[in-house]
Amino acid sequence: MKKLHITLIIIAVVIIGAFVFLRINGEDSWIQDSRGVWIKHGDPSKTPAEVLEQQDILLCAEELYQKIKMSNIELNSQCLGGCGDYAVDIVHVPRASEDNLPENQCEDYRLGKLKHFIEFDKNGKIVIIV
Repeated sequence: MKKLHITLIIIAVVIIGAFVFLRINGEDSWIQDSRGVWIKHGDPSKTPAEVLEQQDILLCAEELYQKIKMSNIELNSQCLGGCGDYAVDIVHVPRASEDNLPENQCEDYRLGKLKHFIEFDKNGKIVIIV
């Protein structure tokens, strides 16, 4: 009978431990994809501040893209402007040598005024956020 109680306690501890482990280790959390974009994984109860900040920055960047697009300016490798601490650029996919030319990058990023950047392709899809 004692072995049965010990076995049941061990099983209960393992089940509770597995539940806690899954809960703590990201089953319901936010993760960054290969581009650096925070995406929902499962059903997290809270949205972290860095996720909310990125969502605001991306909204601003997409608005910059739409303004340029609506003005009928040809989208090539160029700076669209800044959003928060991010420079917003258009790049080729795959990257071309002209994407790395200083005149096609945001001056504020080159000068260190902006610390991060977001790159869109010509169609407004996010390439990377750094």
